[in-house]
Amino acid sequence: MTDAPAQTDTDPYLWLEEVTGDDALAWVRSHNEPTVAELGGERFEQMRSEALEVLDTDTRIPYVLRRGDHLYNFWRDADNPRGLWRRTTLESYRSEKPDWDVVIDVDRLAADDDVKWVWAGAAVINPDHTLALISLSPGGSDAAVVREFDMRTREFVDGGFALPEAKSQITWEDENTVLVGTDFGEGSLTESGYPRVVKRWRRGQPLADAETVFSGAPTDVVVAASVDRTVGFERTLVSRALDFFNEEVYELRAGELIRFDVPTDSSISVHRDWLLIELRTDWFHGVDRYVAGSLLAADYDEFLAGTAELRVVFTPDEHTCLNHYAWTRDRLVVVTLADVASHVEVFTPGAWTSEPVTGLPDNTNTVIVTADDLGDEIFLDSSGFDTPSRLRHGAVSGALGSEAFSVIKRAPSFFDAADLEVSQYFATSDDGTAIPYFVVGHRHRQGPGPTLLGGYGGFEVARTPGYDGVLGRLWLARGGTYVLANIRGGGEYGPGWHTQAMRAGRHLVAEDFAAVAKDLVAREVTTVEQLGAQGGSNGGLLMGIMLTQYPELFGALVCSVPLLDMRRFHLLLAGASWVAEYGNPDDPEDWEFISKYSPYQHVSDDRRYPPVLITTSTRDDRVHPGHARKMTAALEAAGQPVRYYENIEGGHAGAADNAQTAFRAALVYEFLLRTLSEEQS
Repeated sequence: MTDAPAQTDTDPYLWLEEVTGDDALAWVRSHNEPTVAELGGERFEQMRSEALEVLDTDTRIPYVLRRGDHLYNFWRDADNPRGLWRRTTLESYRSEKPDWDVVIDVDRLAADDDVKWVWAGAAVINPDHTLALISLSPGGSDAAVVREFDMRTREFVDGGFALPEAKSQITWEDENTVLVGTDFGEGSLTESGYPRVVKRWRRGQPLADAETVFSGAPTDVVVAASVDRTVGFERTLVSRALDFFNEEVYELRAGELIRFDVPTDSSISVHRDWLLIELRTDWFHGVDRYVAGSLLAADYDEFLAGTAELRVVFTPDEHTCLNHYAWTRDRLVVVTLADVASHVEVFTPGAWTSEPVTGLPDNTNTVIVTADDLGDEIFLDSSGFDTPSRLRHGAVSGALGSEAFSVIKRAPSFFDAADLEVSQYFATSDDGTAIPYFVVGHRHRQGPGPTLLGGYGGFEVARTPGYDGVLGRLWLARGGTYVLANIRGGGEYGPGWHTQAMRAGRHLVAEDFAAVAKDLVAREVTTVEQLGAQGGSNGGLLMGIMLTQYPELFGALVCSVPLLDMRRFHLLLAGASWVAEYGNPDDPEDWEFISKYSPYQHVSDDRRYPPVLITTSTRDDRVHPGHARKMTAALEAAGQPVRYYENIEGGHAGAADNAQTAFRAALVYEFLLRTLSEEQS
């Protein structure tokens, strides 16, 4: 590896950070056109059509959320590219062709408003579900407008609650009052661009006159409020995120703030009588020690009074960690990972005894789609790399055997998996740590073949097995092998798997990923020339590191919506919120370790890089498109093989609708097929 560059602000491509500047957009167009022209063609169009068929098919499972007597779903297809917010009953939903009642047609709304709206969610008031706060993003950015909607008349409320485009936080306090954090003007946002102030805004009141109820510091990431309107358990909580992983949480009671005395790096949740505490680091409480990754429970009121007895609901071990959980009215449903495979248990509060949910497929990924916290039902979705989703539904308070949760929806198979086999292996990283990875390969393959390696490695995000129809259609069905690396930085083995790879430990992420790449070649799954890798966002940073630090390991790389200039990431859009993960480039001690891997500062014309496709979105207001633009320009200047595509819409997802998603997918897989396979279009 080359020596770390000196700390400097000299940047010949700084002008490309002007997101919508004329010169910058001209540069974007001059790069988009040759990329599309080069990668277009008959196979590209076929793959785009195949991807769109997967994304638009009516046979997909419409996942739902219960609100009162109805199940709500947001749906996009060929006839409704911007989507429908719709609802049905459970009885109808269980049928082969549910009778959907459309509440909001986003395509019609976009046409009426002459705005390219992208659905950003609905906050519906509980428990009567009569009003909603609808968030709509122009083009798919995180920033959205908010408009009040009457669920009874199916119309937006004239003169109702409305916010202009911003990264707002808003919640119902009652039918005539909301708690809101938004851009109130100078000084109202954090350095990360999120709300710093929460105000109580009453119906008919000018926003400027709203009463401040809570505020944080400019250096906080975000300040937010939530209101629990469960009858008999009404509570208002406010929080200030000190950084990405630390927050202070308070109950706002009669105008007074009561702080939850828990570690700031823990996560809490509240349900009726119960407070749950999920630990990220060890906690010494009284004479007891609770290990990182544990889930603790306490009586809510007793905890705030300082008299609660803490009960351990879950404790991790070397192979098992907590993945996620959800409440029904009287039960807690917990999903854990054991060597990255899902297990589901149902706990009874108070005694905190548990029973396993049986009848779920082995070695797959099971997620809680939704649970009714006022009732007894839960929806569980299970899928694997070669197994389409199966949606199960049932009541958790009765028998917990396989018959208690019946399959009510089945996703179609989008590719022939008869020849596929899934294996799990472990590579050895530089420090001796065993790194798990899955290989989705072909039983009858003779010798190495084109292989695509995926990874993320950050923010405690666990990458788990799951069915991907587009990947299967465009890559696996064309003979490719897919590999998922469960590298450190993620959450596959609990918080410790992440915390050791933060800040100065960031090198472990790259070393783990490189170890998997080497192991794949050693096992003759593939060759260096046939091995590609892809990642987005934080995974895009990983691809940049692979490109500049480990170029000899890969035949091609796909780098999407990436962070790449780690000298300036904290100055761009939401970048300041990630300093806890990466470190602060303005601190010389932090810059010393950041500078050793920051891809933009390590572009070289001395080493030969594998071909790379870099993609981003103009409307990404989370990770600045300047990262991708500047890296491309630097690679071109160094004479390295790089292709670039920037979608005008799409936000951090990189696409605003299914057609754009299909286009980008075809672009990626055409690039990989041309680069890694002997097959030519």
